[in-house]
Amino acid sequence: MKESTIQWEHSHDFGVDSAQNKSKVKIVFWLTTIIMVLEIAAGTWSGSMALLADGWHMGTHSAAFLIAIFAYSYAKKNANNKTFSFGTGKVNYLGGFASAIALAIVALLMILESVQRIIEPNNIHFNEAIIVAVVGLIVNIVSAFILKDDHHHHDHHGDSDHHHDHDHNMKAAYLHVLADALTSVLAIVALLTGKYMGIIWIDPVMGIVGAIVILHWSYGLIKESSTVLLDKSVDVSTFEKISQTLDKRNTIINDIHVWKIASTHQAAILSVSSQSPLSTEEYKKILSESLPQLSHVSVEINKI
Repeated sequence: MKESTIQWEHSHDFGVDSAQNKSKVKIVFWLTTIIMVLEIAAGTWSGSMALLADGWHMGTHSAAFLIAIFAYSYAKKNANNKTFSFGTGKVNYLGGFASAIALAIVALLMILESVQRIIEPNNIHFNEAIIVAVVGLIVNIVSAFILKDDHHHHDHHGDSDHHHDHDHNMKAAYLHVLADALTSVLAIVALLTGKYMGIIWIDPVMGIVGAIVILHWSYGLIKESSTVLLDKSVDVSTFEKISQTLDKRNTIINDIHVWKIASTHQAAILSVSSQSPLSTEEYKKILSESLPQLSHVSVEINKI
């Protein structure tokens, strides 16, 4: 097949190109994944539902890190692929939606297993399970320190969308790690309570708590990603601001469509009317000055 010679007037690359960020997320991904496998294996062998829940909860965030890494790579690889009309910014949301569905199913299975453990208690190897849970907590703390610097920086570098997107991704990763640390603490509390106080049922109860945390996180990801995939993610205030901006230029909006094409990028198609209309480029300029997130704007102009 002959390669296309069509050239765009502007870039459709709305991804974040940060090798340093990607490298840090990779480190945390591998740390999280290794501990996830260790906790799931140890939880299954020791009979601890709390440890098993912690392992699967780490799995939810490991999946999130993997999706972020994939999105970085895929978006960069296809940045100039003409078959993606508005770039590859939605890759992250598509992957997130798919993984969230799978994780919600895992959480439901964990709840069923925990309820069964409450009805029919199993023997738990507390010492081994506690050691693994503590190791998991330590890894979460180390991961938080790896991501902490990037979580707090870059707000002072200007108004570039890339900097804001960069900060958003790292903040999300940072919060994922903190959530993992919390579930590790819950697992340790459950295991210590079971060992020293003999309250065995607290372990499967914590398993249920962990599963509910996973369900809550999965629901949030499904809700966020589905609204973007269905082009329902733009706030009403955005439409109001566009209307107010054009109203100052004595321009009437006949039709408008605005949707998200990446985490901090939006596209807009407008049909406008005016007695003294501006040029297409002038409309694009005033809209981009008012709403910097509008990375792709098309305007149809009608003279009254």
